[in-house]
Amino acid sequence: MDSTAPTVDITAEPRALKRALGEYRTPRLARSIGELLATVIPLATLWLLIWGTLSAGYWAGLLFTVPAAGFLVRLFMIQHDCSHGSFFRSRRANDWLGRAIGVLTLTPHDLWRHSHALHHASSGNLDRPRVGSIDTLTVREFRNLPRARQRLYRLYRHPLVLFGIGPTYLFLLDHRLPVGFMRAGWMPWLSTMGTNAAIALLVTTMIWLVGLVPFLLVQLPITLLASSIGVWLFYVQHQFEDTLWEHDEEWTFHETALHGSSHYDLPAPLRWFTANIGIHHVHHLCSRIPSYRLPEVLRDHPELHHIGHLNLRQSLASVRLVLWDEEQRCMVSFAEAQRVEKVGVEGAAVAHL
Repeated sequence: MDSTAPTVDITAEPRALKRALGEYRTPRLARSIGELLATVIPLATLWLLIWGTLSAGYWAGLLFTVPAAGFLVRLFMIQHDCSHGSFFRSRRANDWLGRAIGVLTLTPHDLWRHSHALHHASSGNLDRPRVGSIDTLTVREFRNLPRARQRLYRLYRHPLVLFGIGPTYLFLLDHRLPVGFMRAGWMPWLSTMGTNAAIALLVTTMIWLVGLVPFLLVQLPITLLASSIGVWLFYVQHQFEDTLWEHDEEWTFHETALHGSSHYDLPAPLRWFTANIGIHHVHHLCSRIPSYRLPEVLRDHPELHHIGHLNLRQSLASVRLVLWDEEQRCMVSFAEAQRVEKVGVEGAAVAHL
């Protein structure tokens, strides 16, 4: 970065920071193609390797499922870049690559691009529909729910549902129909049905080549594991203790983008497999920066390293955080919310006496 560039007070003026980050928005064609090849070729190789080891015993092939799932996650992150128009300079190239990848990730590209844009436009806003986000209630909203709906929310936020059943439903079933986007016109249906047709053609071809059972034994574990990893990453990017949520009158895009998204500081190999998506606060502030250029931002703006910082151990502890406490301005667990409510009730009783 040019040493003469103006210094930006990031805590006081996120809008100015976004302008300063404009120089990182330009994708590099050779780098983009290299990133794509470095993801697709190993994924295909591992798939064939797992298939080839089936005759020697299924459990031997499962050892390669974890890295294969990692490469599938990385492929989804490239599709994510395409949805923001940041992987290539050409919008057409971004869209067609995104559509092709969507067949492998089971994610209709145009529908995902639309819903994900809504997520970016409303993330951290308590008064707008939380499209494309993990459903999150405030403590007050949860307390006002009937008991039955409280139990449903508790079930929804259970780790086995959120990172197990939920991802399977999302990628295998929910993405097959654009439910909830009826008012968006024909695009969601065309995107979804086109992707479904391409998936059906690819699956039919693979079953014809290798057989039904071998195909399922190879592909299902990769897809299910990658889906869970993807949902986990999406979860931890906004569901951490010191995130930021505001009501509409206080909400601003730039402030919430920077302080409502985490910097998930992963070990280097995991950072590579996740295509730097952990540098999420920078991504939300300036989504046109290609994923492979996000580390440049942290290098040139080291002060950004500590905003929303979350390491691997801290991220695991965030699973218990399920409600936004508007008074304490932080995410809390069910137990913490109940304890605060109990103290409040006891205090009101004492005051009444």
